[in-house]
Amino acid sequence: MIARLVENKSLPEPILLGESDTLKIILTTNEGKKASRPHQAFLLLREPKSNLDTSFPLSVRDSGKGKVELSHKDLPAQFLSEPKTLSASLVIASFGESKPYRYHAFDLKIDLDPSSPPPSVHKPLRYGKLPEIHHIFKSDPKSPPKIITIIFAAAVIAALPSLFIVVCSPGLSAGQFHANVIDSQWLSLGANVNHTSKAFGSSPLSHTAFFLSILAMEGIFFMYYTSWNLFQTLPGAAVVGLISFLSGSRALREVQERRLAGLR
Repeated sequence: MIARLVENKSLPEPILLGESDTLKIILTTNEGKKASRPHQAFLLLREPKSNLDTSFPLSVRDSGKGKVELSHKDLPAQFLSEPKTLSASLVIASFGESKPYRYHAFDLKIDLDPSSPPPSVHKPLRYGKLPEIHHIFKSDPKSPPKIITIIFAAAVIAALPSLFIVVCSPGLSAGQFHANVIDSQWLSLGANVNHTSKAFGSSPLSHTAFFLSILAMEGIFFMYYTSWNLFQTLPGAAVVGLISFLSGSRALREVQERRLAGLR
């Protein structure tokens, strides 16, 4: 079927669109007497009872020639649920002072095959309140059982006195005792407790601060293990670490001076 569209005039008879049919509209847009390409041009289909509508844009060239094609597969499922007649209008508009055009061009009658099942209509997505989302976060890391912590802490503390235990053979004189104290685990590391008074006498502040900073760092680690978080631990560790670095450097210089003087 071929019908000629006239400006501002509707077709007297509706156009029948069957399942195997294709509706094709070809037109030329003019601005005054000169062909021109509009900014917007589309075919608007509306169902009069529900006021449901949809639009199909026309492909328009610079020469003003445009066309649009549609068939059953292009129509919404709501238009294909039952035979109905749609109102078809042409809408053409441009920016500036151009006068827009909208006019009812014809009626489009949808013809359905009774033997074919109607398409399923899905409920459209609407913006609105959605069900509450309950987030499940990862549980906090758990510390080991306290009994295990106590056992390992006790084992470490019990091992500390072994650093000071000296094993020597009976019957040795005082001179032989000092010569054979290499059996001590503490002395095997190169320590000499006889220099304690001299070290603290030469540099009391650095040695004291270094020793206390080590204890303070251990205390910070203990608090981090038991109750503190990372943001509470880092500032304290930074301050104590700086004190350990400064005091430890000065204490090592004092030890170096004794070693260069021949004291071991």
